[in-house]
Amino acid sequence: MRTTPRFARLAAAALALTLLCSCTPAPGTAQPTPTPQPETPAVSESDATPTATPAQEQTPAPEEADPVAALLQQMTLREKVGQLFMIRPDSLDLAIPQGEINDEHADGVTALSDAMRQTLQDYPVGGICQFGKNITDPQQIAQFNADLQAASKIPLLISVDEEGGVVARLANHPAFDLPRYESAAAVGETGDPEAARGMGATIGAYLKDYGFTMDFAPDADVYTNPANTVIGTRAFSQDAATAAAMAGAMAQGLQEQGVLPTLKHFPGHGDTAEDSHSGLAYSHRTKEEMLECEFLPFLQPTEGENGIGPHAIMVGHIAAPALEGDTPASLSYPIVTELLRGELLQGGDVLVVTDSLAMGAITEQYTPAEAAVQALNAGCDILLMPNGLTEAFDGVVAAVENGTVSEERLNESVARILRVKQQYAGL
Repeated sequence: MRTTPRFARLAAAALALTLLCSCTPAPGTAQPTPTPQPETPAVSESDATPTATPAQEQTPAPEEADPVAALLQQMTLREKVGQLFMIRPDSLDLAIPQGEINDEHADGVTALSDAMRQTLQDYPVGGICQFGKNITDPQQIAQFNADLQAASKIPLLISVDEEGGVVARLANHPAFDLPRYESAAAVGETGDPEAARGMGATIGAYLKDYGFTMDFAPDADVYTNPANTVIGTRAFSQDAATAAAMAGAMAQGLQEQGVLPTLKHFPGHGDTAEDSHSGLAYSHRTKEEMLECEFLPFLQPTEGENGIGPHAIMVGHIAAPALEGDTPASLSYPIVTELLRGELLQGGDVLVVTDSLAMGAITEQYTPAEAAVQALNAGCDILLMPNGLTEAFDGVVAAVENGTVSEERLNESVARILRVKQQYAGL
């Protein structure tokens, strides 16, 4: 894995501090007096043998230090907690009311102010998600993303919803002259995964040009419910095998351009009738039915000839009574940790992202702090767009301090995020 200069400096500083702390005696500590050694009798050349000593033979080669582990060891609690959060850039301006931050039609921030830089120091989040209201033209968004990266101590994951089709913040913007796709469904109808891979590569190439490192795409849902008003043509197909092949291929295309793909919305939004933006959505399928349909597109191997490599999976605010009652999947330990990460992915090191924690399915039932803590304990790594940054952030810090969230659980997600950033974010 390539180590960038920026990560090398961070890791080197962390290792140096570790060695300094472990090797330098505390002030006032007496140094041991060397014990006189007896003189060694002279040995003639004829008596000397060129064989190695037992100590030389048994000394193993030094192991290469793990830079992520070294960096993690030196991070403060707030720096670790910050890595969990991906927010709208508007949340960095603490003077903007939360309702305005959530409003797609309100004016959005389009440049980094000094006040926002200060917030990024006080609340050192790990990621930013840009929306249409934060984009005015190609030069502006490239500069905005570059400024955000420069202001962050640890490189950011900067994401956007660029699925191709109706959901494409850049391609559908009038100031951009970019390739446009009718829909994922239209690509799926070709039956050719290479068409989906090409779409991913095309989108990934221009996202990379504008400073994005992550895409909330592809949509890996299987569109099986005609009453569904949220997914529709965003899904590649009504057929699970086709949707799986297409989603995997698009993810490969994004990865080829150095952009982290995010398959969404586990455990499957295509059979729901409700919109999780306004309330809890339900899937009434049995687990056996889901294994044969909804789950298939998310079972992309992370290694091997047909694997798509490191990627993310977004977990939706979808209740599946057959899996765990009325609890949103995004906040459910049995669904995220036991089912998705344990049973389906068999421990595969995939980054798990919540859907937006400012959506009605969550805000109707949980405070920002409650949602963030429960999602983290459920096994999610990235807490997406809480309905109040400071409350959610401070809530997780307090939960770690009082033991509601173990430090081991926190470190697990932070390490996973940092390793992804090594590959995709220039860490």
